[in-house]
Amino acid sequence: MTFRTTIVLGTTVLALLLAAGAPTRAQRGGVFQGSADDPAIRYSAGPLDNVVDRLNKRLEAGEVKLTFQGRSGYLTSLLEALDIRPDAQMLVYSATSLQASRIREHNPRALFFNDQVAVGWVRGGDLLELVTLDSKQGAVFYTFPLKETEPQRFKRMTTCLGCHMSGDTLGVPGLLMFSTTADSDRRYGLSTFTDHRLPVEQRFGGWFVTSNPGTIRHRGNVVTRLADRQGEPIQTTDGLYDADGYITNTSDIAALMVFSHQAHMYNLLIRAGWEARALDPTHHPEAANDKTSVNLMLRGVANEVVDYLLYVDEAQLPTPVRGTTGFAAHFAGGGPRDKAGRSLRDLDLQKRLAKYPCSYLIYSPVFEQLPASIKGMIYERMWQVLSGAERGPRYKAALTLEDRKNVVQILRETKADLPAYFKPVTK
Repeated sequence: MTFRTTIVLGTTVLALLLAAGAPTRAQRGGVFQGSADDPAIRYSAGPLDNVVDRLNKRLEAGEVKLTFQGRSGYLTSLLEALDIRPDAQMLVYSATSLQASRIREHNPRALFFNDQVAVGWVRGGDLLELVTLDSKQGAVFYTFPLKETEPQRFKRMTTCLGCHMSGDTLGVPGLLMFSTTADSDRRYGLSTFTDHRLPVEQRFGGWFVTSNPGTIRHRGNVVTRLADRQGEPIQTTDGLYDADGYITNTSDIAALMVFSHQAHMYNLLIRAGWEARALDPTHHPEAANDKTSVNLMLRGVANEVVDYLLYVDEAQLPTPVRGTTGFAAHFAGGGPRDKAGRSLRDLDLQKRLAKYPCSYLIYSPVFEQLPASIKGMIYERMWQVLSGAERGPRYKAALTLEDRKNVVQILRETKADLPAYFKPVTK
């Protein structure tokens, strides 16, 4: 694909989305039209910078060794090595993923995550599946043998890109989370991409969801053993499947909601980085001859990132969300705080996900390593919105004056590279 075609197609996608008039929550955003092997990207052969690659090097050097434990294999040891807490477990029983043939209601797939990596385990499977967020390359996929073996090594995989580099991931290697509906024969087919813009009532089809009484209804827990309790919250998964090998009995709704935000936020950031690199005159001198189109393209991408980063189109919660583990508290403790003790990781879970509406992934290596061209545009658009200069009804409805004041103050005290024009908000 030529450079010129990349710009035209990318801009056309954006224009069509803006002109369609469809509900914002249905928009997946523009899609990267370039090549993963562009010399500015080199997804297959470029240098890596991620937690799994670093752990692999430690394994090779003999600095660390994973421990095999029964039916869970290396799972517990791997989670400890990657600093992932067991209460981040999410359980999915719809038959999706590399080991779909083994996933059922009585044998759900367990997923665990933190900000930088997710691990998938299927009891009776051959492999642990990992996806990590590389600071430049986007989502990078690995497997690790589930059975006891030497030497211990992670193997990079590209077959995952058949699903994980698609329109749903904005055309870049990214993350997926679906709400999947079963037919009368419990075959899972109709899937809806899930992020924080989808009403919670439509999320989590095909997932076990543990929550305390009073929590909002959703599409999870539609399984045979709960047929007489449809719609009622469950606090544990006890009795729903043989627990041998599983390391905990929860699939906390708070963890599911955080991951549903995180997946699309990363896809947007990865796409932004790839677009900026693919339009860099250093690698594509012809870009210097079409600066107007390049700037139009990148500003459109930056606007998409900022809308999602600031939760502008988030679906509001009609009733509070109440998890069943310490996930929410531990999650909140993982990031920087301002002098008033506030953090972008503080969860609200009453009317919305975040107490202070700006994504905590603004601190992530993926954001930090964005090319200066696109990062500058993102910051400029953030300030337009947070300062109140953007007067569009969507922004006024989503962000109160108090929200904007709080977010800017937190960023001023916790984000080292925040531009100096981010001043205290007064109106």
